Amino acid sequence: MWEPINWEQVRRILVIRLRSIGDTVLATPVLNSLRRELPWAEIDIALEAWVAPLLEGLEGVGIQSIGADAAARIRAAARLKKRRYDAVINLHGGSTSSTLAAATLAEYRLGFAHYRFPRTYTHLYGSPADLWGTDQLHSVEQQLAILGLAGLEVDRGERTSLPHNIAAEAAISERLGHATRPIALIHPAAAYETKQWPAENFARVAEDLASRGFRVVLVAAPNEVSVLEAVRRAANCEIAAFNDLTLPEVTALARRAEIFVGNDSGIAHIAAAVGTRSVVIFGSSNRVHWRPWTSAPSEIVFEEFACQPCPGDRCRVYGEPRCILSIPISNVTNAITHVLEK
Repeated sequence: MWEPINWEQVRRILVIRLRSIGDTVLATPVLNSLRRELPWAEIDIALEAWVAPLLEGLEGVGIQSIGADAAARIRAAARLKKRRYDAVINLHGGSTSSTLAAATLAEYRLGFAHYRFPRTYTHLYGSPADLWGTDQLHSVEQQLAILGLAGLEVDRGERTSLPHNIAAEAAISERLGHATRPIALIHPAAAYETKQWPAENFARVAEDLASRGFRVVLVAAPNEVSVLEAVRRAANCEIAAFNDLTLPEVTALARRAEIFVGNDSGIAHIAAAVGTRSVVIFGSSNRVHWRPWTSAPSEIVFEEFACQPCPGDRCRVYGEPRCILSIPISNVTNAITHVLEK
């Protein structure tokens, strides 16, 4: 049994959450909980450098950017050690994050028993299920569990949040021009084909949204431009498409939108965090773990397959991702109707 943590003596805290956009967004309930429960403490979060701008300006939280190459990570470890953290809370537990946690030499280093290099931690907890009594948990619930098991009060319904960025909001206003129609934001790309609904289907959804009076805007990363072009070619309606937005600009655009429609992705989590109505299309992903975490109207659309969820890098059962390919267009447009009526 671990010794209780004397949180009243903790003055400087580091939260580590490396990896992706969605992971970063879904870590914000932990940051919000720490700010509420330990208002006297200085709180930092260590993020991958490319995703760090997403949280810049988040009230009461400092950003520690971690570069991708080995030299950058060595420099980051030295920088974190100099910060003299009292407590480190690792929300992932991979090799890099465990090494960074150890490098801080913090008095309290918190993680879960399945983390890499477990001997580098001072407090290892068995499982989020030990707090909640079930292993059917959202990512947010899993991360909040580490605080609850460490003796802090947590609200299981704590929502995600993202900061306003005035410069990004001004840039989006300029890109959109004098828009008078409400905006429907679509993100038609995904990391794997098992999570990517066909571009032709998104074209039909774009036409449906345009017929409802929306201005349709597509968004994707620079390396996903081919997906944007495929949707635009297949759609018989006016579409604006952006593949060069910064993450704060994507956040500003999502905040402007009346509804978001897209694959399960980090952009979907951004839309949920800013309170935009959302319809999210699921293929191989774990729907319990990655569903929109929001109080805004939202629906997930999927077809049930016994092999779900799966790693997602490829379809090992059918040779093609039938889970995402078999979702009818009408199911998505019906879900749009439902969330707009709520």
